[in-house]
This record gives sequence, structure tokens and C-alpha cells, in this order.
Amino acid sequence: MREAARATDLLDWYDRHARDLPWRVGPRAGAAGLRPDPYRVWLSEIMLQQTTVPAVKPYFETFTARWPRVEDLAAAADADVMAAWAGLGYYARARNLLKCARVVAEEFGGRFPGSYEALLTLPGVGPYTAGAIAAIAFDLPAIVVDGNVERVMARLHDEHMPLPQAKSVLTELAAALTPVERPGDYAQAVMDLGATICTPRNPACGLCPWRRACAAWEAGTAAELPKKAPKKRKPTRLGIAYLARRVDGAWLLERRPDKGLLGGMLGWPGSDWGEAPQEDPPIRAEWKTLAGEARHTFTHFHLRLTVKTALVPMDRPPIRGDFVALSEFRPADLPTVMRKAYDLARGA
Repeated sequence: MREAARATDLLDWYDRHARDLPWRVGPRAGAAGLRPDPYRVWLSEIMLQQTTVPAVKPYFETFTARWPRVEDLAAAADADVMAAWAGLGYYARARNLLKCARVVAEEFGGRFPGSYEALLTLPGVGPYTAGAIAAIAFDLPAIVVDGNVERVMARLHDEHMPLPQAKSVLTELAAALTPVERPGDYAQAVMDLGATICTPRNPACGLCPWRRACAAWEAGTAAELPKKAPKKRKPTRLGIAYLARRVDGAWLLERRPDKGLLGGMLGWPGSDWGEAPQEDPPIRAEWKTLAGEARHTFTHFHLRLTVKTALVPMDRPPIRGDFVALSEFRPADLPTVMRKAYDLARGA
């Protein structure tokens, strides 16, 4: 007969195997009177949404070195923050990051509110992020359910209802296990278990502290859980990117509207993205169409960009956009799809 899963078993495992991450203070730090900085917890959780830990680490370290406090981030120029975020994707997160930092600095005196309900009022902070900050930064028994936790709960209870329909069920199962003691460590422990042991493929069940309590391990179904509803096929959109370079080396760039994909980011002027993009050059020039395409996949669609280049004289004004001097142009500040277009042009 299976024994019940216990938070203490997982916490004992976490005390020995917790991942060393730059936004953590380590297991049992609370017993020594140490609490994680809510700013660093919040920043890491926003960055980690739909992104991996290895991808986030260098961005987190850059942000916290440049803007060590929430007030520093709140005072930063929008363009500087968007440029520092470039390449991390899901750019609405960066816009909400700034909005949230300014609300915390201006309305909360630079201190993150210490309750789940108040955290939910902050821009860009949803139920998961509010729960993570409440548990990890303030050690409140909040429910924290990300993809790792969903997978652990589905296997622990041998739950075969497919995601996303199963989200509410898995959240209830996670809530039942959340302890009053050390809830912050527990929240991170379940995430670590999913990230390192109860992995999507080839879970290391022999090393799992909850193996004997796991219904899927007993049934032999762990590798096939959680079930997921079939994904809809992503459509493909087409577009044109115009890369104009002035004879002095300056590049013609355009800041995208705040709303929408890549909102607020600096990039190449281009057409709309759709089934049949219309020519819309940002400056009068002899445009050359490059061989190949800049291809990128967003959450809901694939994008294929035709890249056109032109060399223009000093005295020709753009129809839209602004020239950025070569000394101030940093390809790394461009979003990934724009860098792909640049790389294609540079290699032509």
C-alpha cells in the first residue's frame, strides 16, 4: 500500500540537493533569519516565465548588477531596459517589469507588498508569480504551481486529465500538500524536483524522495504524464524587413509600438506580418532582396521574413524611423528575430 506524500520528505531532499541559483539564499536560510530579497525573487520569476534557468541566469546577473534595487530599475530609461532584455523573448514581460517596478517604487515606497492579494494588484503579476513571491520571499503558505509542479502532481496522483483542462485539479492537489512550515523552501523544492528528477522525459524515479508515494510510479505511467491536449498547428506569417545603411555606416531603425509583439523594441522597419505582406519601404532606395529568409517562431505562429537591404546617401531623409550612428548601434540590443535579419544581411 502506498504511503502518503509528505512535505517533510521533500524538504529533507531539498536540504541536500537544492540548486544553487543566483536569486536564492539557500535552504533553511529562514531559520537563520535570512529571507530572499523580494525584488530578486520577483525579477527572477518574471524572467523565468516560459524561459529556462540557463537562459535566465546571465540576464538576471546583468539586471541586478546594473539595477540592484527596484528603485534603480524604476528610474531606468525604457529603452535601456528593453535593450537589456533583448533576446529573452516575450517582450510584454519587460514592459510590465518597468510598470511594476515604478508602482512598487512610487506607491509602496520601494517595498514589495507582503501579501498574496496585494501582490496580485501589481502589473504583470498573476496568480503563479504572486504565489511564488509570497511563498519564497515572505514564507507564506501560498500555492505555487508552474509546469514543473503540474508534472509532479500529475504523476504523484496518476492524474490523466489532459492539460490545460487539468490545471485547476492539479492546483488543488498542490494546495493539499503545501505546508505551513517552510512554505518558501517547499515551493522551491517541488520546482527543483520537477526540474532535476521528475523531468519530462526519462524521470529518475529511483532518486525521487516521493517515489513510494507516487501513484504513477506504482502504475508504471510516470513517463506518459502529464497528458496534454493536442496542440493546434501554428500558422505561418510572412513579412519584409528593410535594412538600410547610410554611407557613413549608420543604420535605419524604428521603435515598434508599445502594444503588440516586440512592443517598445528597436528593430528594422518592415511590413505587416500576414499571408501576403505589402511592400512598405521606410526610405527611397534601390532595394536588394537577399537570398534566404530570417525565420523565427513565436508562441502562436511561425514567421518568415524576406530581408531587403539598401545603401543610401547622407542627404536622403527616411519616411519613417531614425538613423542610429554606427558607434551607437549594438546588434545585441535587437530582439532575436531582428538579429537574425541582421545576421543574414551581414553574411550576404
